[in-house]
Amino acid sequence: MEYDRDAVGDQIIGKLDILDLTGPIQAHNPPMESSLIRAAQYVRASTEHQQYSIENQSLAIESYATAHNMQVVQTYTDEGKSGLTLQNRKGLRQLLHDVENRDAQFSIILVYDVSRWGRFQDVDESAYYEYRCKRAKTEIHYCAEQFANDGSISSALLKALKRTMAGEFSRELSAKVFAGKCRLVERGFRQGGTAGYGFRRLLVDREGNKKGLLKPGEHKCIFTDRVVLVPGPAKEVELVHEIYRQFVEEHKSISAITDELNQRGVANERGGLWTRAMVLGLLTNPKYIGVNVTNRTSTKLKAKSVVNPPEMWVRRDGAFQPLISAEIFNKAQEEFALACRRYTDEEMLKLLKQLLSRSGKLNATIIDNAVGVPCARLYHTRFGGLLEAYRRIGYVPMQDFSYRAVGRAIQVRHEAWMTTVVAALQGVGASVHREPDTDLVTINEGLRVRFRTVRCCRSVSTEYKWLFRFDSAPCDITVSARLGPHNDAVLDYFIVPSLESVPNQLYSGASNSLLNVYRFGDLSVLETLVRRNRLTEKP
Repeated sequence: MEYDRDAVGDQIIGKLDILDLTGPIQAHNPPMESSLIRAAQYVRASTEHQQYSIENQSLAIESYATAHNMQVVQTYTDEGKSGLTLQNRKGLRQLLHDVENRDAQFSIILVYDVSRWGRFQDVDESAYYEYRCKRAKTEIHYCAEQFANDGSISSALLKALKRTMAGEFSRELSAKVFAGKCRLVERGFRQGGTAGYGFRRLLVDREGNKKGLLKPGEHKCIFTDRVVLVPGPAKEVELVHEIYRQFVEEHKSISAITDELNQRGVANERGGLWTRAMVLGLLTNPKYIGVNVTNRTSTKLKAKSVVNPPEMWVRRDGAFQPLISAEIFNKAQEEFALACRRYTDEEMLKLLKQLLSRSGKLNATIIDNAVGVPCARLYHTRFGGLLEAYRRIGYVPMQDFSYRAVGRAIQVRHEAWMTTVVAALQGVGASVHREPDTDLVTINEGLRVRFRTVRCCRSVSTEYKWLFRFDSAPCDITVSARLGPHNDAVLDYFIVPSLESVPNQLYSGASNSLLNVYRFGDLSVLETLVRRNRLTEKP
């Protein structure tokens, strides 16, 4: 029998790709006895608790397998993974994939107990994943449970109860952890996260005695130790004051402050560049006035994060030494609320008109630097461009922006021309592939052609000229369509092979121009070239 080696290779690569994407699997290949039932084990531990360690689960499963004439031939592991969702559990996802795609070399799945299968908050989700295995003719045995998973009424009731208990355990544990965290916050202790620019983390014992500063990435090693925030180097504290002063007194935008910090080469707390989010956090976090706060956002039990109102925050005033005064912080919050205000179109246009009366003219820089006026980007987004916003308030800028409308019209004309050319080449039997969002076209899987539209421009001497560019990405031929004086129609075409060293140049139509050698009245020569290329590649 002859085998298709390429097909077999593709199947092997496909299987390897699946294994690589879905997570680690430890295969056991001990000598098998025909009388033993082939089984796989699934083990999961979300923490290092001894009760549910991977080793303990494996030992219990092995004992169960021996007592029931089974042999574990494959292991699926999720170590350090929560059982609340399926998303990050590569072992379970791989198990479901193998079972449903008939890649499994076993007929039974052994799990320590119902909670190891998962602590899903919806008990139907846990049952759904078990049903997917049963539908694929693969049974699940819970080795440490006091009931047999045999489909009986008692089994179904006990499983539903166990699944509910597993989910309830996570909810209760989450509530206890949150309550403990809130108590520590109210006592003034920092609960996780980086210190923030201008602060340092100080390790203290249970009595509040100082033990030393923690470096970035370091954690406490004694359970009863706590962490508080203390002011950092004087240089950082001074910069915090400067940022607040720029935002409150000089009315600089967050983006402008960020750009200035990076231009000055000032590193953030991690030694890298500042981002807008970092500056925003520095200006809005209450820790800079000494307030220890938590529950500003909630992400419980892997649910979607939500922003909580201030009345739900858990806070302790005076927990840390403040870096700025409460008065300046409150002014910063007022400034930030004003910057984030949702303006109506009428309000934006009114503010723009008032700015025009004060400054006498408008541009993006004037708008961005104006106090109490939305940024130029917002005007561009809301009205489809600054020119449209200007038009609505009756302002005509001195600069002529008509070239923008001409540019848009040329782009539309270029796209229509490209569509026509591609259709014409396909009409003569050529295969044509255009790269997305570019002007590079590959013909017959070999010939690379770049298409350009060259607009007409008037020089100082009122002479019409065209700028030809040939410094684009690598290609075999550059085809340029030259537009007329009004940029509304094609005059002729210039077909230039890349083998010719033709520099970028301004073309005026003079008879002695080097470009005239490549000038054509239509693209019939290109169609002929394509036909030849097609014949030479297929003798």
